[in-house]
Amino acid sequence: MRRGFVVPERELRWRFSRASGPGGQGVNTTDSRVELSFDVAGSPSVPAELRERALERLRNRLVEGVLTITAAEHRSQLRNREAARQRLATTLGEATAAGPRTRRPTRPTAGSKRRRLEAKTHRGRIKKLRGRPDE
Repeated sequence: MRRGFVVPERELRWRFSRASGPGGQGVNTTDSRVELSFDVAGSPSVPAELRERALERLRNRLVEGVLTITAAEHRSQLRNREAARQRLATTLGEATAAGPRTRRPTRPTAGSKRRRLEAKTHRGRIKKLRGRPDE
């Protein structure tokens, strides 16, 4: 069972600024760069166990519990907003995903033991051939 959560729009903080890069004459007048901030630590929409997991996994990207995503690869603010929203969803999804299952230790099979011993014997014979010939 996959547990997820929905981040309400009211918990997102948007900031816009002028982006560098392509844009022609409009690059100096259009605030197309987008910064999307989400307070992971203080959000009531994130379940407690997922919040702990996200805070642990994102600890290097958070500033006082707030995750900030920047998008400036598109010329339009709307497309940068969509890109930032998508990147936030991906980042939070990866940060809150369950870890891999723990490995249950198993014993080697009889066949794998036999193959291992045969390989060791074969390798020993090869090394023995490197020695001085018997007279």
